[in-house]
Amino acid sequence: MSHAPTNKNQKLNIAILTVSDTRTEENDTSGRYLVEALQEDGHTLADKAIVIDDKYLLRAKVSAWIADPEIHVIISTGGTGFAGRDSTPEAIAPLLDKHIDGFGEMFRSISYEEIGSSTIQSRALAGIANRTLVACLPGSTGACRTGWTKLLREQLTASHMPCNFVGYLTK
Repeated sequence: MSHAPTNKNQKLNIAILTVSDTRTEENDTSGRYLVEALQEDGHTLADKAIVIDDKYLLRAKVSAWIADPEIHVIISTGGTGFAGRDSTPEAIAPLLDKHIDGFGEMFRSISYEEIGSSTIQSRALAGIANRTLVACLPGSTGACRTGWTKLLREQLTASHMPCNFVGYLTK
């Protein structure tokens, strides 16, 4: 099966997950940024949730979205650091069929130019599960902006060449 999208204007259904013990819809600036950015690029917000930093609750929410054939992409924000309850990588990595190792590597490389050596504390990761791209970004709005504008936007654009993820995510 070819991964090239058949429709170069294909837009995706994207779910946004904020991982936080303290964020609410009112103060979730990172989740709000991602919603606005994906909609500005013509994609559809499939769902949005805030889940406390508990790996079993995270797995349950992300698993449900992975099983939904209408959701093409899941972007999470938060829980990727080293604080006691940060468990996004531990929760999500076992769900992935294929890991996109270059995502975390590129995120940290780009982020180094913005925040220096502090980027070493980012455990950003991505992978594909059941034809769904899952990308886990740090919780700051700046990190979400970096992840969206420098990595995800192009890879979620069907016309981006020489390759993108759209053909892997849509039928």
